[in-house]
Amino acid sequence: MVNYQSKEDAVSKNLAYVQDDGTFVMTVDDSTWLSSGSYRDSVRISSQKSYNQGLFIADIYVMPHGCSVWPAWWSVGPNWPSGGEIDVLEGVHDQSTNQYTLHTSTGCTTTTTDKVSAALSTTQCAVAGADNTGCAYIDSDTSTYGAGFNLIGGGVYAHLWDADGIKIWHFPRTAIPADITSKAPNPDSWGTPAAFWSSSSCDVSNHFYDHTLTFDITLCGDWAGATYSSAGCPGTCADRVADPTNFQTAKWKLNYVAVYQ
Repeated sequence: MVNYQSKEDAVSKNLAYVQDDGTFVMTVDDSTWLSSGSYRDSVRISSQKSYNQGLFIADIYVMPHGCSVWPAWWSVGPNWPSGGEIDVLEGVHDQSTNQYTLHTSTGCTTTTTDKVSAALSTTQCAVAGADNTGCAYIDSDTSTYGAGFNLIGGGVYAHLWDADGIKIWHFPRTAIPADITSKAPNPDSWGTPAAFWSSSSCDVSNHFYDHTLTFDITLCGDWAGATYSSAGCPGTCADRVADPTNFQTAKWKLNYVAVYQ
């Protein structure tokens, strides 16, 4: 239930701006009262360039959360789901931990044999075969998402996409590897990833290509709307969206995004 704004409108409405310290902020409109069922202004920003494999690092200070809020840091290829989707940081409402997910065309699965720190939740990546749940890992660390993430000043999400598959790491603010901060990242030194989808069960060269990188904040929708009541949120999702005071925490604050190829 959002109206994504153009660059010009997002800037003029103060929904996207750079702070004096260089922090980039994206936020949902948190000042306009709406009638129930109306859509709220929000921001979705995507890279102008598309990518095929690489190491992608996002240093994030603050992420959105709250009832009805559905934020994501992700990448997606053309002709979805043919080009694949990588959800690095995603969730709804005030969930306490992150969910890492791939969405693909048919023929991609994941297994429980690889060593990871998150728990494998679903194994079928194909949209058609799993009601678009994708193949997902769910973290147990409360510093990976929402209020817990913001409480410690955020951190870094890094994902490596290469011929071996796709790996994602999360590093809390106080545990970011020195090679990342020095702009010379070495994934071989980072230890066990939170999530890993191996090419042995999913040919990433066929299922993932020409990805654009995206940050967004949506409200309600297929996931947050369907789980609104079960998440313990009050009233209805549509009523929630109407009240701007509900979105004081619906914002991204980013330090940087870096791509290494």
